[in-house]
Amino acid sequence: MSEPLPDILQKIVQRRRERLAAEPSREVGAQPRAEPLESRENAFLAALQSRRGRAVIAEVKMGSPRLGSLAGQVEPLAQARAYAGNGAAALSVVVEPEFFFGSYDLLRRLKAASGLPAIAKDFVVDPRQLLWAREAGADAVLLVACLHDAATLRHLAGLARALGLAPLIELDSAADVAKLSGASWELVGVNNRDLRTFEVSLERSLGLAAGLPRRALWVAESGLSKPEDLRRLAAAGFDAFLIGEALLKAADPGARLQELLGS
Repeated sequence: MSEPLPDILQKIVQRRRERLAAEPSREVGAQPRAEPLESRENAFLAALQSRRGRAVIAEVKMGSPRLGSLAGQVEPLAQARAYAGNGAAALSVVVEPEFFFGSYDLLRRLKAASGLPAIAKDFVVDPRQLLWAREAGADAVLLVACLHDAATLRHLAGLARALGLAPLIELDSAADVAKLSGASWELVGVNNRDLRTFEVSLERSLGLAAGLPRRALWVAESGLSKPEDLRRLAAAGFDAFLIGEALLKAADPGARLQELLGS
């Protein structure tokens, strides 16, 4: 890693490793796959490909370090159904249990309720988390690039593909983009939230766009609150938009999603 991790990421990863240490050992039992998955092989990729430039990955999370617990404020099954009924291409479920109050069982229930292909958002530091995602019915997994060197990132992505999971590589900086060099990728995302300050700016996505792999689907993540945001990013080449708080905080998440899509 070229830069120290933000304090909050250090804490999350440390606790994730501690919890994993108490879990039974398991082997993935598959050889990493270097070549990217194609949309015909994966429902998550197919959903984004079919709506390029307008594909919303609508997120359910039950809290965050910044927001605290959202229990009692968000009814997750109703939220997922509202997304499915109002134009979401796919579902994002934050499954990290301690800081984001999620679980892989939550993902399983939300996918069943919505019928949408789903990505498991965790802080993956161990191949067992990929197995848990597959067993919960996920179609894709998040891999946070700043947590890994280039070789580890490729290895985890290859294991995910071998399990039928599309790896979404989340990028935070030019140093993260450099880790993608020399390999092929199907799905890359830029986090518009600075995890050191929690400030959000679309300029993070726009600033990194020139270095993103041309053959991958591009996802802009966080801070999308207006239809103009989606149009601006689509014009810069982004194919999909991961939207969480703008929908989670809405009195009518379905109507809010339609508004963001310009429906």
